[in-house]
Amino acid sequence: MSTNFDSSVAVVETPVEAYREDAGTTMARSVDRLGSYLGWAREGKGPFGDLIPNGARLLIKPNYVLDHNQSDGGMDPMITHQSVVKAVVNAALQSDAGEVVVGDAPIQTCDFAALLETTGLGAWSKDVVDKRFKGVKDFRRTTAQYVNGVRVAEENKIPEDDFVLFDLGSESLLEPITDEKDDFRVTCYDPRLMAKTHGKGRHRYLVARDVLEADVVINLPKLKTHKKAGITCALKNLIGINGNKEYLPHHRIGGADLGGDCYPGNSRVKRMLEYAADQQNLTDAGTKGRIWSGVATQLNRVLHLMGDNLGIEGSWSGNDTIWRTGLDLNRILIYGRVDGSMADTPQRRVVHVTDAVVAGQGDGPLSPQPLPLGLMFAGNNAACIDWFGSLLLGYDPQLLPIVREAFGDFRWPICTARPEEITLLGDWGSGKVDRVMRREMPPVAHPIGWRDAAASMAPAK
Repeated sequence: MSTNFDSSVAVVETPVEAYREDAGTTMARSVDRLGSYLGWAREGKGPFGDLIPNGARLLIKPNYVLDHNQSDGGMDPMITHQSVVKAVVNAALQSDAGEVVVGDAPIQTCDFAALLETTGLGAWSKDVVDKRFKGVKDFRRTTAQYVNGVRVAEENKIPEDDFVLFDLGSESLLEPITDEKDDFRVTCYDPRLMAKTHGKGRHRYLVARDVLEADVVINLPKLKTHKKAGITCALKNLIGINGNKEYLPHHRIGGADLGGDCYPGNSRVKRMLEYAADQQNLTDAGTKGRIWSGVATQLNRVLHLMGDNLGIEGSWSGNDTIWRTGLDLNRILIYGRVDGSMADTPQRRVVHVTDAVVAGQGDGPLSPQPLPLGLMFAGNNAACIDWFGSLLLGYDPQLLPIVREAFGDFRWPICTARPEEITLLGDWGSGKVDRVMRREMPPVAHPIGWRDAAASMAPAK
C-alpha cells in the first residue's frame, strides 16, 4: 500500500472535443495513457490492470456536487464529465475487478435523478451488460429542498447500517480550533446537529460503507476554484464520501476579530445575519422560517449595498476550518477500517484521476465558469495531485491551507513527500514539478476571497 504515497503525477493533453464524442475513444485513450505512464496498466487488462487485484472491490468517486450550475457557465466546469466517468468505468471492467461501483454524496438540494438524466449516466449505467458494475449510487442520507425560504428535509433515505461512524477524537485536525462554544457551522443546517458530532475531544464522520469495503478507490475530481477552500480537486472531493451534512464543519461562526473564521474583521450587520441564519436553520415551522428568511434576505441586501461580496459562509482565505474537515476525511479513506477504527497502515489503494479538460474558475464550486485547460492528470497521492492542480489554477499552493497542510506531519499522514519532490510524467515531459511547470498558462478568475492566494500575490523569495 506504500504506493499511496508515490509523488508522481502524470499529465495527458485531452482536447475539449473529447467530451462530445459518442464513442468516447479520445477520452479512453487519455485514460489508457495515464495508466501506462503511472505503471497501473497490464497488457490485456487495461489501464488499471496492475492497479486492481483479482476479485477486488472498486469504488469510483466523481464530483457530482449539484445537478445544475448556479451561474450561466454550464455543466462542463461543474462536475466530473460523464465521458470521464464512462471511460474509467469501462477501463476498470477490463481488469479482474470483482465489483465496480460509482458513488458520491452531492449537496442536499441536488436532484440526483436529474443529474443522471442530464449527463446521460442513468440510461448508460442500465445498458452496461457487465454484471460486476453495480451502477451509480447516491450516498446521501438526507436530501432537502426549500419551500418559501424554509428547508424541508427528507431524512434517513439510506439506512445508517450502510455507513460507518468514525470518531477521530483528539487526533482530528479540527481539535486545535475546537472550544466549548459549539461554533462550527455548515451553510443552511441546524447547528444543534453539528454540536452533537463535533466538540472538544469528539470529531465524528459518517462514511459510506461502500467506500470502506473497497479494496481500491479511484477518485475522479473536477479541478475547480472553490469559494471556501480555494481549490477543489482530489483532497476536497473526499467530502462526498460522508453521508450526513452535520458531520462536516465548513467554518466557525463570527468574524476573525471575534475568534471565528466566517469573514475577516468584525461586522455588526454580519453578526445580525449570522443570528438570523441560525434562527432560520433552527426551525422547521413554516411561518417562523419564512420570517427569518425574510430578515436574512434584507440583511444580505444591506451587505450588497455596502459593497460586501464575501457574506458569512467562510468564503475567504482566512477559513481555518474546511481544510481540516477535508483532510480528516482523506485520512479516514486511507487508514479507516470497516469497524470504524483507524489502522496505522493504509487499508486500501487510493488513486486520483482529475478532469481538467474544462476546469472551473470564478465562484466555484456551485457557480463556476469554464476554464478550458485540455488536460487530464492522475497520480497516487492526493496532496501531490492538488499541488499541481493549484499551479494550473494560478495559485501559490503554499497559500492554500488544504494543499499546504496535506503535506503536514501528523498521525495518519496523507503524504510523505515534500512538494519539491513531486515529479511530472507524460505529455509535458518528465522532471520535477517546478521545472516542468515553467510554461505560460491562461489567466484564471479566482473567488474574491481567494485572490490573495494567487501566485502573483506571493512575496518575492
